[in-house]
Amino acid sequence: MFKLEIKSGDKKISYKPLSVSIKFLIDEKNLKQTLENIIKVTNVRLSELQKRNFLSKEGNEIRISKHDGKPDELFISKIKIDDKFSSDYFRNYLAGFIQNIGNEEIKYLHVSIPKYEHFKKYFSSEEYFYRTFMEGLFLGNYSFNKYKKDKKQAKPLGVYFYADDGKKLNSAVNKTLNLMESVNFSKDLQNEPSNVLVPNALAKKISSTLKVSGIKVRVFDEKEIKKRKMGGVLAVGGGSSNPPRFIVIEYNGVNKKNKKLVALVGKGVTFDSGGISIKPSANMGEMKADMSGAAVVAGTIWAAAKAKLPVKILGIIPSVENMPSGKSFKPGDIVMTASGKSIEVIDTDAEGRVILSEALDYASKEKPDVIIDLATLTGACVVALGEFVGGLFTKDDKLADELCKAGQQTFDRLWRLPMWDDYIYLIKTDVADVKNLGSRWGGAITAAKFLENFVDKKIPWAHLDIAGPAMANDFNNYTKKFMTGFGVRLLFEYLENLTK
Repeated sequence: MFKLEIKSGDKKISYKPLSVSIKFLIDEKNLKQTLENIIKVTNVRLSELQKRNFLSKEGNEIRISKHDGKPDELFISKIKIDDKFSSDYFRNYLAGFIQNIGNEEIKYLHVSIPKYEHFKKYFSSEEYFYRTFMEGLFLGNYSFNKYKKDKKQAKPLGVYFYADDGKKLNSAVNKTLNLMESVNFSKDLQNEPSNVLVPNALAKKISSTLKVSGIKVRVFDEKEIKKRKMGGVLAVGGGSSNPPRFIVIEYNGVNKKNKKLVALVGKGVTFDSGGISIKPSANMGEMKADMSGAAVVAGTIWAAAKAKLPVKILGIIPSVENMPSGKSFKPGDIVMTASGKSIEVIDTDAEGRVILSEALDYASKEKPDVIIDLATLTGACVVALGEFVGGLFTKDDKLADELCKAGQQTFDRLWRLPMWDDYIYLIKTDVADVKNLGSRWGGAITAAKFLENFVDKKIPWAHLDIAGPAMANDFNNYTKKFMTGFGVRLLFEYLENLTK
């Protein structure tokens, strides 16, 4: 792990000792001549075997040592622009690169960004193209080792980027530094063990981190939650010795004339045992990250405030620990919510939607222009879409298009699933207004339809089920070991686009 110092490089490159340089070459007809030109300009020597391997169909990279130390080593990477190329290419490459050099004594890294003209169709702007390189380094460099006795001290690494447009490059550096600090904050919350990050600790951590930058944080304790008749939060949190919290974050934007108010709602279950309907023990430890929606909401608002986005944001996080005990809510219970609607409990492991019912009702009463909730809500969504894609549920086509566009750009990708009213019959009940679980069929959809009961129909609303991509997965170089922070870059892009 490195302590990264990201900077825009000068037009004239100056290599200090222990430097590495990366150059990218596009795989095209004149690749051989381009390689010869690079060899000449950089004054390196390649064997015939190295050249042949690089120019072959399978070859993709050469690592060359320079005895004069200017730089000490040069990486030449080949890029194939074909139907497999995506906006995540450079982000993923540099995430893997920094992991591979993590144990080396490198002090300086020089990255030459290729010309934007070759990649225009994959990126919304030249500046964002630059940002993907920098994001890759931060994502690949992330580690959560605070509890290891023999953890290694982070080594300083000066990183210099070079690109055609210096002004856009400087802007990309500043935006990336701001955003990735917030992404890492969210990831730290996700990866914190649940014996440490109980609901009150989550509230305190969010309050202490976000108390700057023009953000106001209010925390309702169990007494206030009871006063507000939020029976859903009290029911789910009642089985734990760690009482629930209801966190409200307000960012008023930098422009007082701004009329847009976006409500972001995040599920904050700091540990989900399943309650009385207890989960199997295998991989239950991952349920420390069942508060990923909460982490994303907090990280996104912090990033928006640091970037001084001219949009008002209301963050709402119901936080509980779902544990089995003599005080736990039970299958067969009927829970009364602040909305006045009742919920029949079929399964206590479908608890996230119960606490979100209170948060969505609270958000609706604040009359925002749009509501977006994020939750690690259903395994059914992972079955449907895999581990690396979030489920998108909304009846609003415009909102769906805006979120999908932001997802494609950031590679925090979403896929829209149906919200037809045909599914309502699956969560009907004779004893309450709605039940918290349908049949095994369409589980992610019926969860979304449940939530719909607690949203003002006049307000555009989207539900993002991030149960798969929030968790560590083998999809790419920056999601393998730790909880991923999926959603922060997505929502920040969405909010930034709203202000354009």
